[in-house]
Amino acid sequence: MAVQYAYFDTPLELECGVTLPDLTVAYSTYGTLAPTKDNVIWVCHALTANSEVEEWWEHTVESGRFLDPKRWFVVCANFLGSHYGTTGPLSVNPTTGEKWYGDFPEITVRDMVHCHQRLAERLGIEQVELLIGSSIGGFQCMEWVVQAPDFAKRAAFIATTPRSMPWAVAFNESQRMAIEADRSFGERRDDAGAVGMAAARSIALLSYRGGIAYDRTQQDPDWSKLRGYRATTYQQHQGEKLRRRFNAYSYYRLSQAVDSHNIARGRGTVEEVLSAIKAKVLVVSITSDILFPPADHEVMVANIPDVEYHIIDSDFGHDGFLVEHEQLNTIITNFMQK
Repeated sequence: MAVQYAYFDTPLELECGVTLPDLTVAYSTYGTLAPTKDNVIWVCHALTANSEVEEWWEHTVESGRFLDPKRWFVVCANFLGSHYGTTGPLSVNPTTGEKWYGDFPEITVRDMVHCHQRLAERLGIEQVELLIGSSIGGFQCMEWVVQAPDFAKRAAFIATTPRSMPWAVAFNESQRMAIEADRSFGERRDDAGAVGMAAARSIALLSYRGGIAYDRTQQDPDWSKLRGYRATTYQQHQGEKLRRRFNAYSYYRLSQAVDSHNIARGRGTVEEVLSAIKAKVLVVSITSDILFPPADHEVMVANIPDVEYHIIDSDFGHDGFLVEHEQLNTIITNFMQK
């Protein structure tokens, strides 16, 4: 499905106090919107993903799966600050006529949700059957059901938390330090900071997978050699992959948006905010997730009024939400049928 673009010429005031003069939102849809508009599932994507769900979430946008396009009208919007079509650091600032680059302002998850809400209004979607997201996608879902309690009948929060914890913030700061160590970062060109971002990605992968996954998948047949280990080439390969497809200025700003995530900011306590959620909620954690471990999900399970909780057994850490699609499909399909 081709990526579509929605342009908004009305300014967008960000939580940091800066105003974006205009806004473009890239989005993808799958399936057909019912005349009654009651068959919508809205997917909020993770950090370096895009709006094309079938590309990064394998075996979900398929017949018989929880994002079956024959049954559901699936929408996914690329979030603010990303590198895949929505307004971000490589967009042109209409005030200056030049790309934003490092001048692109700090953004928050709330700002991302405000952009999604503009798109939903443009599409004429007032309510969805399911709002679903993992990791920072889950941040967006939580923020959305808090801002607009009647928008989602159901919501699925997968491998995510109501606010960022120090452990996750520390990983992000290490990644930003790696980007800042690249002397090209700060220059006004598209590939500035790319080498530093590759190093940052290798740091991130440690938090996404964890030791169990690495020890399972990166073993060397010959441990007597002195160099050229499989784990080293894997880290280099993954860093290079991101260097080729993403932008360091976007990565930097998005990591800051992750750090500032807190659904309770200016609203009371986390427990109070969670207890006011009206949607039926599915919470899913992953046994080996060291970035957002199962313990971080307990506050949601304890305080959301209508909640169902499942733990996916997986050795693949935080990335288990991408790898364990069979377990996830069963859990979400059953949740939607209740």
